[in-house]
Amino acid sequence: MLEQMDFDRNPHVGIFARANDEIVFLRKNLTKRVRNRVSKVLHAKVVEMSISESSIIGSLLAINSHGAVISNTADDESIETLKNEGFKVFVIQDKHNAAGNNILVNDYGALVHPDIRRYNIKKMEEVFGVPVRTGTIAGLKTVGMAAVATNKGILCHPKIEEKEREVLEKTFKMDVMVGTVNHGVPLLGSGIIANSHGAIIGSLTTGIEMHRIEEALGFL
Repeated sequence: MLEQMDFDRNPHVGIFARANDEIVFLRKNLTKRVRNRVSKVLHAKVVEMSISESSIIGSLLAINSHGAVISNTADDESIETLKNEGFKVFVIQDKHNAAGNNILVNDYGALVHPDIRRYNIKKMEEVFGVPVRTGTIAGLKTVGMAAVATNKGILCHPKIEEKEREVLEKTFKMDVMVGTVNHGVPLLGSGIIANSHGAIIGSLTTGIEMHRIEEALGFL
């Protein structure tokens, strides 16, 4: 199930939420109608949260079914929110601490910013319960924004190189497709909130882009 949406007239919905197949953490102060719609499309429980009063949850948080990695700007309340929902939580202590921007993860693997310290990568493997590799997508180190990964598919930046594609497919054990969102934006993570059940897509997304997203994430 796919639905186009914006949050307070902002089509870059991916920076305001982070989802797995059971739960979606969503920025605060959206209407009840929007929260209910997100829950219905993703077949997931909606939990409102902020991270140190910031609404850009999608940029600061990465999750799969097992665990969560959150920016070291996180406050106690946001960490407790994750723990109360049953997540193992790792607060990343790294210069590259915007976890959502820098980590692409599902229940099979993770690709992370190549400059993240080895200690943090080891901790991520423990929390996520999957192998973690470093790499780039289309030469970009912010792999969490350059692609969207669910347990059914991966859609990534159209300028991905062949070697990068091979690493992605080996890491996540699934085929990789390319596309854009919001009328040509190649940073898929900024405009899509997705899990195995559905996707919320920025309101500027074209019909051609929608079809590509459906195909890549296994909704056709």
